Amino acid sequence: MGAGHSHDQAGGNERSLRIALALTGTFLVAEVVGGVLTNSLALISDAAHMFTDVVALAIALAAIAIGKRPADKKRTFGYYRFEILAAAFNALLLFGVAIYILYEAYVRLKSPPSIESMGMLWVAILGLIVNMISMRLLSARQGASLNIRGAYLEVWSDLLGSLGVIVGAIIIRFTGWGWVDSAIAVLIGLWVLPRTWILLKSSLNILLEGVPEGIELARLEERLTQAKGVKGFHDLHVWALTTGKASLSVHIVNDPALNPEVDMLPAIRTMLAEDFDIHHVTIQFELSPCAQAASQEHVAFWRGVHGTSSNLQGDN
Repeated sequence: MGAGHSHDQAGGNERSLRIALALTGTFLVAEVVGGVLTNSLALISDAAHMFTDVVALAIALAAIAIGKRPADKKRTFGYYRFEILAAAFNALLLFGVAIYILYEAYVRLKSPPSIESMGMLWVAILGLIVNMISMRLLSARQGASLNIRGAYLEVWSDLLGSLGVIVGAIIIRFTGWGWVDSAIAVLIGLWVLPRTWILLKSSLNILLEGVPEGIELARLEERLTQAKGVKGFHDLHVWALTTGKASLSVHIVNDPALNPEVDMLPAIRTMLAEDFDIHHVTIQFELSPCAQAASQEHVAFWRGVHGTSSNLQGDN
């Protein structure tokens, strides 16, 4: 029954993403055309932002599809990194789009063109409706998947962009201030850039096997030293294959009076899972620090005890 529930949930996620992607992708084309016809840089800027939604939805769909593929002899970790590579590519592309929009806005501010405000307004209203429908589709499922959550946040931020364009169109309609269009484009571009930088930084951190976001290494080290039977540890590594899939490996110097597999490993695994959401754990227990400890910069409070060592692994 559990497997069936998981399958239904994944299928529901995929259906919601496909509908949202179709709606957003179709309107993306319409918004670009509308921006060109109305001569509105704000619309084109918002279309660039909506492009991030399309890419985020496509990545989420691809991650679900590729995640179903099992690990093989060439890729023993599977295909989880696809999502991260795609996100990094998306971030680099968005940097280029945002910088172009800012430059074009600067040029237009010096010589504001004539804006078809009513056409700009109606296109932005349609964009708002599309975003609201997409949010409705994804909101009920965002808690079940980090991919869905990311796509939901993308759509939510784009909804704010559509609201900005609507406000700009109304101001231009009643005041004739063409420069407002470029000003709103700048605001949308400045809204996109920080989010793009966060996306790129997070992607590079995972690709470089850095400590996953949300995990405080100092606190994790402290909890390890407090665990029953732990006399010290070294060679600690924490990394992630993709978002939400953190792994840990460590050498632990254990109390020789205890059976590490029975008295220590279950408690350590539970602590790592509950406190740090780390479920893939590899631990080497030792009665004295191995040769690797000599090359470590941080060796936690171990005292030398001569004896043998053993390898124990835990993977939920």
